[in-house]
Amino acid sequence: MAERKLKNVCWMLASGSYRLVILLAILIIAPFLQAQKEDFDQYKIRISGSWFYSQPSVSVEAAGHNGLVDFNRDFGFNTYSTFAGKVDWKFTRKNHIFVMASPFNQSREVVLQRTIDFRGQTYPVGLAAKGELQAILIAPGYQYDIIRRKRGHVGLAVQFDLFNTSGTLSAAAQVNNGALLAAKSSKASLLAPIPVAGPEFRLYLTNSPRVFVEGSASGMYFFGYGHFASVAGDLGVSVAKHLSINAGYMMGSRLAVNDASNRSGLHLTQKGPTVGAQVSF
Repeated sequence: MAERKLKNVCWMLASGSYRLVILLAILIIAPFLQAQKEDFDQYKIRISGSWFYSQPSVSVEAAGHNGLVDFNRDFGFNTYSTFAGKVDWKFTRKNHIFVMASPFNQSREVVLQRTIDFRGQTYPVGLAAKGELQAILIAPGYQYDIIRRKRGHVGLAVQFDLFNTSGTLSAAAQVNNGALLAAKSSKASLLAPIPVAGPEFRLYLTNSPRVFVEGSASGMYFFGYGHFASVAGDLGVSVAKHLSINAGYMMGSRLAVNDASNRSGLHLTQKGPTVGAQVSF
């Protein structure tokens, strides 16, 4: 629109051979006028991946209040490395469809410092036992950019978090306090579907697509069922036209699913630094 108005005004004021010069100037200037309208954050497909050094806090309760395992206290789950990935399809200037995924898998064998009753099995003090936790998050969602300008955007994302979680407690056959104990294993599983929503933003710090900050917050409260909350942010640097590297921190991700007669109770909290990359096309 701007280049069309410029062309019309100049064309009315000029005559003769000057019109050829004006036409050539407009052809040269027009691409720059158009470029000023474009967002720095131009893409159709964006693939993000990051390494996450998590400091988790995890407990799993068997259905019907049939035993609780606190993986941090009982098995010393402290820190671990994992990854998170996201594929974002921006099918219009302000509309996105995306899917995210992140695994949480950890196991450790210890000598129990307390007696644990879990899923009908008793694991006494002094028993060498192994605790395993497998939790996978898959989250499809939709985002609308409420504000989108050349140097960034603010959007609202709605996603459906699917937490597929299982906790296992096992022990090999062994002698404990002079008694021979047979091998045993107990497992509790949970598939927790939780819809969450929250803001997301990206801001370019200078008048170029070189350096940016981005962040997101999401959550939902479900009264008797449980709740979820997550806050994260990072700083990114574009190292090539389609590639950027990012470093940030997950300030906290907290999931709680309350125990009932037909499902396991789950409490999972994570926080820690992240480092990753984004490829955009």
